[in-house]
Amino acid sequence: MTVFRDIDPEFSEIVELEGHLIDSYILPKAFDRIMDLGGEFEVIDFRIGRRKDETSYVKLLVRGRSPEHLETILKSLRDLGAVPVSVSDARLEPAPADTVLPDGFYATTHHPTWIRYKGVWLKVQDICMDKVIVVDSKAEKAYCKAIREVKKGDLIVVGEEGVRVKPPEYPRTGTGVFEFMSSGASSERPTQTLVKRIADEIYSVKSEGGKVAVVAGPAVIHTGAAEHLAKIIRMGFVDVLLSGNALAVHDVEYALFGTSLGLKVDEGKRMPGGNRNHLVAINEIMKCGGLRGAVEKGVLKKGIFYECIVRGVPYVLAGSIRDDGPIPDVITDVVEAQKEYRKYLKGVKLVLMLSSMLHSVAVGNMLPSTVKVVCVDINPAVPLKLIDRGTRQSIGVVSDVGVFLPMLADELAKLKALHGPPKKKT
Repeated sequence: MTVFRDIDPEFSEIVELEGHLIDSYILPKAFDRIMDLGGEFEVIDFRIGRRKDETSYVKLLVRGRSPEHLETILKSLRDLGAVPVSVSDARLEPAPADTVLPDGFYATTHHPTWIRYKGVWLKVQDICMDKVIVVDSKAEKAYCKAIREVKKGDLIVVGEEGVRVKPPEYPRTGTGVFEFMSSGASSERPTQTLVKRIADEIYSVKSEGGKVAVVAGPAVIHTGAAEHLAKIIRMGFVDVLLSGNALAVHDVEYALFGTSLGLKVDEGKRMPGGNRNHLVAINEIMKCGGLRGAVEKGVLKKGIFYECIVRGVPYVLAGSIRDDGPIPDVITDVVEAQKEYRKYLKGVKLVLMLSSMLHSVAVGNMLPSTVKVVCVDINPAVPLKLIDRGTRQSIGVVSDVGVFLPMLADELAKLKALHGPPKKKT
């Protein structure tokens, strides 16, 4: 190995990496980062996993030109999961006031994270990107908090010492459609094979007792796919629905009049005076005090939200400045809406995103990188944006949701008929 003349052996650190280092290209990335930053390395120990369920391990001696230069290299390696052998406990400082963080606070990623506390590695609970890590000294637990949730005196992790992050790894075992798609965005029309694999993945998650969340936009109604999403909910494949005012209003409009924004969905024709239909739909829900009241009074007899209510599937509607109404079910305080989204995303194993750029990006920012995501949108920028976040298991399908959902509902119906209904989350 070439030795750089301006590198002092005094400025060195031994780090460890463990995982699927070769399959996931983590090891060559580590080498590249050290060299690109002008440092050197020596491989002290290297063990390769010989079976698919075995991880690999490497111990590196990393050198820099100065303490600052070495710290720059080590900081880059931490993003790949490298941990110094002689690691200290994470540094904690109390929050000086409500919603105020101590200087130098550590900002989280969405990857699985641990902190060293009293000589023990604690896994950070409810990991989410762009948050801070708070330590409960009594329970000896670490968890994420948003800046608005921080209270005076909360013990906040400061700096990167004693923090360990596990980046996404390419799995060595088959992962169904996610392996098939190589975690990319497909610009092709959804084929039966692709949709079948996605249906298999949803059924597999449900059969193991996992939760499936759906994020949906009003295009589901506009494209005539409302009945198919309602069918998927009715069959028991959805555990929570996240959306906004528009999906609910147009779902009700379609259920009452067969229109969406005044357009006769089944015929593709605009109804005379149909532009007022969505306002009539809002008014009917207002008179009933909300969607549940409309179902109980027999006003709303079908549709996506009808199925959610009669099947006991929770839904969260987040408001926006564009909303007409909004209906009483909408949470107009965006901070409270965000909290409800995060509440229902806990424990979710797969998220199906359907033509809702704003809500999809918002939900994507709340998910750990270990949650599987299927993003269906006619705009290729939406699934690509989510994939670029580095989500461990995500695929994008660039397609009209009106084509995708009927095929998915049919495939899930076949699986249910063949293997029985999916398990209920307990």
